Amino acid sequence: MSTFSALLLKRMKLAEECADDDDAKISISELRKAVLEELKMHNSFVQEWGSDLAKESSVNSATVKYTEFLLATASGKVEGVKGPGKLATPFEKTKVAAYTLGAMTPCMRLYAYLGKELEALLDLHEGSHPYRKWIENYSSEGFQASAVQTEDLLDKLSVSLTGEELDIIEKLYHQAMKLEIDFFSAQPVVQPTVVPLTKEHNPAEDRLMLFSDFDLTCTVVDSSAILAEIAIVTAPKSDQIQPENKLARMSSADLRNTWGLLSRQYTEEFEECIESIMPPEKVDKFKYEDLRKALEQLSDFEKRANDRVIESGVLKGLNHEDIKRAGERLILQDGCTTFFQKVVKNVNLNANVHVLSYCWCGDLIRSAFSSAGDLLELNIHSNEFTFIESISTGEIDKKVESPIDKVQAFKNILNNCSNDRRNLTVYIGDSIGDLLCLLEADIGIVIGSSSSLRRVASQFGVSFVPLFPGLVKKQKECGEGESSSWKGLSGILYTVPSWAEIHAFILGC
Repeated sequence: MSTFSALLLKRMKLAEECADDDDAKISISELRKAVLEELKMHNSFVQEWGSDLAKESSVNSATVKYTEFLLATASGKVEGVKGPGKLATPFEKTKVAAYTLGAMTPCMRLYAYLGKELEALLDLHEGSHPYRKWIENYSSEGFQASAVQTEDLLDKLSVSLTGEELDIIEKLYHQAMKLEIDFFSAQPVVQPTVVPLTKEHNPAEDRLMLFSDFDLTCTVVDSSAILAEIAIVTAPKSDQIQPENKLARMSSADLRNTWGLLSRQYTEEFEECIESIMPPEKVDKFKYEDLRKALEQLSDFEKRANDRVIESGVLKGLNHEDIKRAGERLILQDGCTTFFQKVVKNVNLNANVHVLSYCWCGDLIRSAFSSAGDLLELNIHSNEFTFIESISTGEIDKKVESPIDKVQAFKNILNNCSNDRRNLTVYIGDSIGDLLCLLEADIGIVIGSSSSLRRVASQFGVSFVPLFPGLVKKQKECGEGESSSWKGLSGILYTVPSWAEIHAFILGC
């Protein structure tokens, strides 16, 4: 047994002694025994594989950082907590036990998760898989139960803690999970890998072209609703006399009624349009041109809907500063801002980022990204309000109104790129308006759960594949000598639940 393992078990013994009731003591004792059995299993793997740890290369820094973190935490060396030699009360001892569990629980949860994911993806019954025993152990019901038991115990030990102490546990948990991920990322890989996507990126030869939709891809709320609310809130009341030198506006009550009618009409006619473009039967083979032709009808509908909005006057009289302030307060999806920041600030990455959006006012998008992380380097392609002395006229400078407009903007951007580098295109979107761009890109990533997007695309032969299993399949093909390159118009789109998965795929952890 290594010095680290012996010390860790000793610290777990200390956590057991610090627990404040018999049930907690028994649970930690069982956990300690499980760790001991796990270490024995690892030793058996080493012997089975014929490795000699004494002759292996020195331990990498990621492993050292993680083990030192666990030992320090189990010793009570946490900011704001007394050292183990000064634990004066049972409550202080309980905190040390909780902190120790807070640092160990991510390990249990991550291994339980990986075990189940790998079990589902790999056929362990075909041939002699080198990691069969490892996967079987961590996917077993026994280990899954141990992970849940550890989480339940952490919850129990945390009941009596203060808000500040719970914050410490949260930080320990996140730090432990990051160190675990760093540990896996630091392991040497002898074969080419498909992730992260930018691993083999050479800025002198390659160019990463990142495209993203805005509404409900980057945002939590659709921007049209935000702009309508600004108009309603800032509009004069019905009994208020408007100055003669300003644009005449509807009252707030009339605006709310008009917007409600426009919204209902849009929703009803959108559904009718979707039904009208659907082929009577699901096609066997994806044909891009057939889908594009169908979406031309949707494009005509979108343009008519925008014309109705302009004619209604609901967008007249908005102050430019009000729009910018609304953009600054706009809530973006978790992880979206961080992802774009990492992209634009990476000096070793030759990347261009373009946001393609139906949004009526590009200033709203620019304000949202500027305030969220000073992302002024993003290229925004959208419609624009027209203003007279910082007040909107109600007219829209139409640039991107439809799926056809979006895909044309996408192609124009690529056509304007110089030919001195290889382009790899990634498009991230959530709706049917993004469908053509998603398919044209080398890699199309769908975030969210738009029913109209999936319904129409599936009927036209498009396949939706969860990103993680898709990457496993791609990695297998790469390992078998097939090309690891990505190519558009394959009819395959990859789905993700969050920006965190996009971040991990493209940039790594």
